[in-house]
Amino acid sequence: MRLHDTLSGGVRDFAPLRPGHVSIYLCGATVQGLPHIGHVRSGVAFDVLRRWLTAKGFDVAFIRNVTDIDDKILTKAADAGRPWWEWAATYERAFSAAYDALGVLPPSAEPRATGHITQMVELIERLIERGHAYTGNGDVYFDVATQADYGKLSGHRIDDVHQGEGVATGKRDQRDFTLWKGAKPGEPSWPTPWGRGRPGWHTECVAMCEAYLGAEFDIHAGGMDLVFPHHENEIAQAEAAGDGFARYWLHNGWVTMGGEKMSKSLGNVLAIPAVLQRVRAAELRYYLGSAHYRSMLEFSENALADAAKAYTGIEDFLHRVRIRVGAVVPGEWTPKFGAALDDDLAVPIALSEVHAARAEGNRALDAGDHDAALSYAMSIRA
Repeated sequence: MRLHDTLSGGVRDFAPLRPGHVSIYLCGATVQGLPHIGHVRSGVAFDVLRRWLTAKGFDVAFIRNVTDIDDKILTKAADAGRPWWEWAATYERAFSAAYDALGVLPPSAEPRATGHITQMVELIERLIERGHAYTGNGDVYFDVATQADYGKLSGHRIDDVHQGEGVATGKRDQRDFTLWKGAKPGEPSWPTPWGRGRPGWHTECVAMCEAYLGAEFDIHAGGMDLVFPHHENEIAQAEAAGDGFARYWLHNGWVTMGGEKMSKSLGNVLAIPAVLQRVRAAELRYYLGSAHYRSMLEFSENALADAAKAYTGIEDFLHRVRIRVGAVVPGEWTPKFGAALDDDLAVPIALSEVHAARAEGNRALDAGDHDAALSYAMSIRA
């Protein structure tokens, strides 16, 4: 099996750390509002990866976190006059419902950021002790200049780095990024050796990765918008702390509308509950998973309708076989299907095999060749 690794910039043979076992960490949702189809594309894409690895006989540990403390959560909860934790819990449930509806397998563990403050504080203490982090005005910052290869994931030159955090008086260098935010009135905070406060986003995932998968694991996955600064800053912290961290970095493309990334700030989002009033959940999953995971997926009503029609065509064939031949049990996938998924999850090619089998199976049924029709149906169900 070969996978495209963002860090190396190419497709690599996949070899897990432990034979027969694969460890995966997927950056999950910041639970600030209703999930839209752009949010859940990564869930579907890497559910395909997980299911394929499992089908090939691997034992897969799959961790997907929940960011339940964040500037946006605090702001939206305050604007609505609701407790921040209630706001986060409400939308965490909404994301869970969306994943369940789309047939995304529950993760092996789903850690919340607020449940791992101790691990985050311990990580920051290590970084300070090693000379990679410093305190300033109640905050703690990572000293980017101490990492000679900073930017290796995203390709950013260190002189061109902009963290998007705004100017902070406690920073020695505006290229540095925040590990810990000092307490502010009305915000939740936790005690630390350098004062009360709350974690920075980039620190959360490093601590949770290592808490569940260890200092080195197989695959770190997420949307391509996370490559910089989030994943770049994760690598910097982990390696500065002396850990090996992820061996493969996988990133899925955006869902776009009118050529723009789907996002709440642009007002071009399609919330999952609204879309599920127009198509069935299985049809939406087919749509989100039918393009190659690294490609951009431009949304259109016609494309969604075409996906629903394609999925229905598969269902109709299997139904015809059950009615005319009998039960369809899972068989074996075709060599071309397996080769496609082994080639960096080439789902479009794999689906072409499925539809070819459907077409041949329908012809076999029409010709009265029930054995052939059943064989095609079993390969589809594999």
